[in-house]
Amino acid sequence: MSRIARLAVALLITSSVVSPASGQELQPVAGRSPSEGQRVVFVTGSTGGLGREVARGLAASGDHVVIHGRSVERGVELVAEIEAEGRGSARLYLADLGSFDEVRSLAGAIRRDYDRLDVLVNNAGIWLEGPRQLSDDGNELHFQVNYLSSFLLTRELLPLLRRSAPSRIVHVSSVAQQPIDFGNVMLEDDYSDGRAYAQSKLAQIMFTFDLAEDLAGSGVTTNAVHPASMMDTDMVLERGARARSSVHDGADAVMYLIDGDDLGTGGYFNQRTPTRANSQAYDEQARERLRTLAERLTVAR
Repeated sequence: MSRIARLAVALLITSSVVSPASGQELQPVAGRSPSEGQRVVFVTGSTGGLGREVARGLAASGDHVVIHGRSVERGVELVAEIEAEGRGSARLYLADLGSFDEVRSLAGAIRRDYDRLDVLVNNAGIWLEGPRQLSDDGNELHFQVNYLSSFLLTRELLPLLRRSAPSRIVHVSSVAQQPIDFGNVMLEDDYSDGRAYAQSKLAQIMFTFDLAEDLAGSGVTTNAVHPASMMDTDMVLERGARARSSVHDGADAVMYLIDGDDLGTGGYFNQRTPTRANSQAYDEQARERLRTLAERLTVAR
C-alpha cells in the first residue's frame, strides 16, 4: 500500500463522516488548519474533475485549500495526497448544494474555522441527463446547484472576504449560455437538461457582474470564466461525449483568474481571454429581476 493510500485510510478511520443533523454544526471531515501566512482558497466541488485539479495546483504552490464535495472517499484521498506532498495543506467539508440548509451549514463552518478567506472559487456544478429534477428546496436542480447555492454561499461568506481584502471570487461558468425566461425559470414547461444547464451558467455570469458593482472599492474582485470546452471530466464522459480538452487545460484558466495580474473585476473570460457573454448579462433590468428572485428563493425559512 502506498504512503498516500495508508494516510487516506488513517484519515477515513479517524474522521466523523456524517452530515449535520438539524441544529448541529458541520464539522470538517479531515485535514488541518492553515499555517500562519498561508493563503486560504476555498474551491467548491473539488473532490473530483476540474475542482480537484485546481485544488492540487493550489496546494502545490503552498496554499491552504478548503476542499468541498459530497464523496468522503475522494475527498479524504485528496487531502492525503496534499499532505503527503508536503507543500500545501487542506481541510475537507462535505455538503450537498442541492440543499440550502447544507449550504448555510457549510458557510457557517467556514466562518467558524477560518479568520480569513483570500479566494472563493465557485466551481461546483452539474449537468444531468434525463427528466427534470427538483432540489430539496423545490427548485429546478441545475438552477439551484449551479447558481442559487453559489449565490447564497458567496453572500454568506462576503464579510470574511471583505475582511481579507484584497481577495477574489471566481465563478466557473461556461460558453453554454441561454437567456432566462422569467416566466418559466424552473422550466416546468419545455424542459431540457441542456437548457437548464445553459440558463444556470448565464445566471452565474449575471451574478458576477452584479457582485462586481456591489463590491466596487472594497478590495474584493470577482470574475467568471469558461475554463475549457468538453473537458475529460466525469460530467462529460458519462454523457458519452468525446473529450476535446483536459482538466489540466481548464485548471490553467481558473488559476489564471486566481493569480493573474491586472484582471480588473466584473469580467467574463473564455479561458484567459476577456470575452462578451450572452447579451442578457448586460441587461440591468434582467439582472435586477434575477437578483430579486435569488434573494426570495434563498431566504431562510
